[in-house]
Amino acid sequence: MKLARTLAAKLVTGAVMIWVVATATFFLVLAMPGNPALTQEANDITHGMTPAAAASATRAMFGFVPRRPLLDQYGTYLWQLLHLNLGVSIAEEGTPVAHIVGSAAPWTVILALFGIIFSFLIGVSLGLLTAIRRTTRTADGLTLLGAVINGLPVYLIAILLFYVFTTVWAILPQGGNVSVLENPGWNAGYIGSVVTHAILPIACYSLAGVGAWQLTTKSSVISVLGDDFILAAELRGLRPLTVARYVARNAMLPLFTILAISFGLMFGGAVFIEDVFNYPGLGQLMVASITTKDFPVLDGAFLLIIVAVILANILADLAYPLIDPRIRRS
Repeated sequence: MKLARTLAAKLVTGAVMIWVVATATFFLVLAMPGNPALTQEANDITHGMTPAAAASATRAMFGFVPRRPLLDQYGTYLWQLLHLNLGVSIAEEGTPVAHIVGSAAPWTVILALFGIIFSFLIGVSLGLLTAIRRTTRTADGLTLLGAVINGLPVYLIAILLFYVFTTVWAILPQGGNVSVLENPGWNAGYIGSVVTHAILPIACYSLAGVGAWQLTTKSSVISVLGDDFILAAELRGLRPLTVARYVARNAMLPLFTILAISFGLMFGGAVFIEDVFNYPGLGQLMVASITTKDFPVLDGAFLLIIVAVILANILADLAYPLIDPRIRRS
């Protein structure tokens, strides 16, 4: 019963946050210079549409009719969102925004999912090694390396990888998500092409996050090593493996929340990577939407990112008691 109440409270909070973001998006479109909705309606009339037809087309595109009363526009917009109607694209006339965003999102998930997992595993392993051997030169070198990697801009890492592995050593594809020569489907050629095209973007995503995970893990482990319960465990003569397990469980608690939020941010974290490698994911879609002023697609992408972050936070809050007995008992 308590879990159900907690879940209900989290879902209500998430719904309110989504409503706030959707409301902000609605008024942001109205506040933009030139008002994209009014501009589109005027263009349709200029190209021969009747006012009624132009208003209907604008409603299909943006989710509201710009010349109606503000409250009426807002209500229509929310009603369309409740029915998962995100409008249609300006750049790709007649194509639903949900279809465009839904087609791009899986490619971003491929990059981000593997990138987050690899960066987490490598970064945490290096962080543990650095913390355990913190008084050695090896730890100093790893700490310096992690700080340097963490300070490098993502786009610079992407450009370096692109130059080295597609120009200096031309061993990987220069861009895209799959070769145009392959027939789509679950066949070896198509899957192999998808994998080879994803290697560099995933490597860039992983490398960009390794330094942060390493430094965060080192700090967390060192703080746990100084706790009284670790000293007590060592004085009681517990095996080093048992003590290490205690350290790992407590040091992982703050990392879990960061990991959960990272999964929520996966849809918006690959903009520069996808742009450099011409990878047709959500990040490249957002860049193209800004360039073409395709506001409905841009709004749909933003809403997907916000919903993903909110759901990730809810799942993290619900899962945290499972890994921390202190919260579960309280």
